[in-house]
Amino acid sequence: MSVSQSIAPHLPSLRRFARALSGSQESGDAYVVALLEALVDDPTLFPTGLEPKIALYRVFLKIWNSVGTNDFQISSETSEAIHGLQTLTPKPRQAFLLLSVEGFDADAIAKILDIDTGEVAVLIAAADHEIASQLDPADILIIEDEPLTAAHLEEIVTGIGHNVTGTARTHAAALKLARETQPDLILSDIQLADGSSGVEAVNEILGSLELPVIFITGHPELLLTGAKPEPTFLIAKPFNAETVKAIIGQALFFQVRSRVKDGNGELPRKSSESAADAC
Repeated sequence: MSVSQSIAPHLPSLRRFARALSGSQESGDAYVVALLEALVDDPTLFPTGLEPKIALYRVFLKIWNSVGTNDFQISSETSEAIHGLQTLTPKPRQAFLLLSVEGFDADAIAKILDIDTGEVAVLIAAADHEIASQLDPADILIIEDEPLTAAHLEEIVTGIGHNVTGTARTHAAALKLARETQPDLILSDIQLADGSSGVEAVNEILGSLELPVIFITGHPELLLTGAKPEPTFLIAKPFNAETVKAIIGQALFFQVRSRVKDGNGELPRKSSESAADAC
């Protein structure tokens, strides 16, 4: 089997990982493109003797870690996001995402990062502490039509010190709660109780609010098609609580970076971005 055939099934999850790692669809996708171009130029870069997915993530992170912020220019916003990532201990956060978002076990993470298995727990604990130390309690809106799932998400959110501003089951309820509560982050399903679209509801909310969005759906393939725009933060159902915690931390982490970058410590409220661009 060729390298291209062996890695093709794993590219959607790699794009998800790259976007979560960088906090940007543009930046994450650009790194994946850089990986593919490197493999076309030199297929021997692809490690042999490893499972294809593990090998793919390993060569991706070697490229990620080898690129300096001044050597990989996409836009001023993107280079700032990459710079912010690199100044906050990249390897612990990589290990954290590989475990919590991608579901790799410690042995696989060790192979991907080319470290001893014993180092993995240390890296993940360091990332957890580093991210948590920067975050203040956030107000989070849940858009979810299934009551048990909504209750589970609320338990996760409050369990890590954040506040739930409300739970919406329909498009109209989501818009009303967003206007009334001005949340800092949204957790949203893509199919709502009245048959409406969570994506459409989020897009409408983002017409007046600028905030990160995490889609949690049983149909991730509907949002990871390779077409643009696609979401930065996406969790598949059934979800693991640790995955939700990790992605909330990631999304809020980059929101904090954005506030620091603006220089005023306040969250801008006007945006024309679509849901997939912003989340």
